[in-house]
Amino acid sequence: MRTLVAGLLLGTTLLAQADPATDAANARFAGVLESIEGGRQGFSPRIGRLIGWSGGDVRPLAPSEQLDQLLEAYWAWSQTVQPESATFTGFPGQNNRWSDVSASTRAEIDALEVALLRVIDGIDAQALAPDARLNLALLRTQVAHDVDAQQFPEHVLPVNQMFGLQTWIPSVLGAQPLRTAADREDFLARLRGLPLLLTQARALLEEGLERNITPPRITLAKVPAQFLALAPEQGLDSPLLAPLKSLPKDWDTATREDFQARALALYGEQLRPALLAMYIYVRDTYVPGAVRATGLKHLEDGAAWYAHEVRGYTTTELSPEEIHQMGLDEVDRIRGEIEAVMAEVEFRGSIQAFAAKLKQDPKWYYTQAEDYLQAYRALGKVVDARLPKLFSEFPGLPYGIEPVPEFRAQGAPVAYYLPGSIDFGRPGVFYINTLRMASSPKYEMEALLVHEAVPGHHFQIALAQELKDVPAFRQHARFTAYIEGWGLYAESLGPELGLYEDPYSRFGALSFEMWRAVRLVVDTGLHALGWSREQAIEYFAEHTGRDRERIATEIDRYLVLPGQALAYKIGERKIRELRTRAEEQLGEAFDLRAFHARVLGAGALPLSLLEQRIDSWIAQQQNNTETQQ
Repeated sequence: MRTLVAGLLLGTTLLAQADPATDAANARFAGVLESIEGGRQGFSPRIGRLIGWSGGDVRPLAPSEQLDQLLEAYWAWSQTVQPESATFTGFPGQNNRWSDVSASTRAEIDALEVALLRVIDGIDAQALAPDARLNLALLRTQVAHDVDAQQFPEHVLPVNQMFGLQTWIPSVLGAQPLRTAADREDFLARLRGLPLLLTQARALLEEGLERNITPPRITLAKVPAQFLALAPEQGLDSPLLAPLKSLPKDWDTATREDFQARALALYGEQLRPALLAMYIYVRDTYVPGAVRATGLKHLEDGAAWYAHEVRGYTTTELSPEEIHQMGLDEVDRIRGEIEAVMAEVEFRGSIQAFAAKLKQDPKWYYTQAEDYLQAYRALGKVVDARLPKLFSEFPGLPYGIEPVPEFRAQGAPVAYYLPGSIDFGRPGVFYINTLRMASSPKYEMEALLVHEAVPGHHFQIALAQELKDVPAFRQHARFTAYIEGWGLYAESLGPELGLYEDPYSRFGALSFEMWRAVRLVVDTGLHALGWSREQAIEYFAEHTGRDRERIATEIDRYLVLPGQALAYKIGERKIRELRTRAEEQLGEAFDLRAFHARVLGAGALPLSLLEQRIDSWIAQQQNNTETQQ
């Protein structure tokens, strides 16, 4: 379950008030687990009373029935106890609540996850059809990682500069629908719940200070200002109430005014005072008390914690040392390709000197945010029109290109993607950080767009959401090595899409690839090998030519999201390896559009299962060719 929400909100610990719906959801799920584990259709009298089961026939359950019941119950349970996730996935009925992460509820959920893993292992996989076996394997991978995570105190880290609660709360409020009277009441209920959410968040921060487990102090510099930005004097200026500025046009005036008045009253009377109190606490107590050390290596169980994160983000058993060496090798290879580009434009010098020369030329940079956005939107249309060359299946969900909200732009990367929802009628969004135009040159735009939008994240995630005949948890699976690996692989498709036609845009694409290769070295260096933050910055600067402000932002990202940055290169290398294997084994029978359909056709997968899927497809294509001959 942690995997679902961590994918959507990039590792954020979700915080909220105690909620009767959570207790009921836990009881219902416990009943289903007890029923399946007993291998029978029906529940014990105790569980029956809890979930309102009135009795009926009791019969043995076939393994396929056990799995079907488990998948349906698991999805409903995970989305009910994590209502923020439900808002993004479109699961109904949860938009009026925040998650309950009280100690007692955390213990209940942990116990249910352990029981869930036991039930999964009790299902006879060999008695299942191949598709059902895949469902079981994916669920087990996800749940086993969640159970393993229980030994690490991630719950005391609800705040960081990139994806802390102060950044995702507005995203949740902005993602929930506002169409009906019930939607309006849900929105107001969530506003009423925010002060308690902040109170619980503060309790977790205090626990982290007591245990000396916090993000590195240097990474928290921007966090107080992020909290303060949520609490301007005028409610309509707060990112929390941004939805009030774009209410449905079909609302009558009285409805609109009543809703706005109630929301603004809640803001002035409850939300703003709670936010200001949190701001003062974070500024005066939490940040000064945070640890100075950087990297998980400084913690007593830091090596085990980092190994856990590496396994989860890469879906491999690679060690940090193996990944570090892989990064060094990739850096050397890509440097050679960059040097070839520099020779093409007759530049003699280092990568740093070449990047510095380009940075001094104003023709490579936009100075007006609107021009920057419009250029990306125009480029998106160009790429959209060329996709049929490489793909045969396309998502129905559209995407938009919007600026990163101002309140979070200082701590945000140059761009990122937020999934949409067909159920809620919300498009995917490719967010552009207009505050970072000076460190985002024009020659990098093509690579960035194809990674974050199409055929990268939006293309892949929307297609997964639209899969038919698969359980809901697979439509929203978030195996990072697959997702980010696909995004980086999408960058490599630039030449086949008619992009990177001049040496400077090729330099931009190679710079992005170098960036991801350096991550393998730096992330493992920081968390496993004892590198300092400054050492990581210097290595990054030497091999990429990025400006130090942007590099520092990146390094601080790796410090608060250990292991996540490894997923890009490891996933891309596996997809490229599988494509090369298919090309070599199929020869003239290789069809790139069919290969892409196969890679994307099952949603996000652990890399080992993706490899099995492609190997099976290659064998099938070979058999088809032999039959035709």
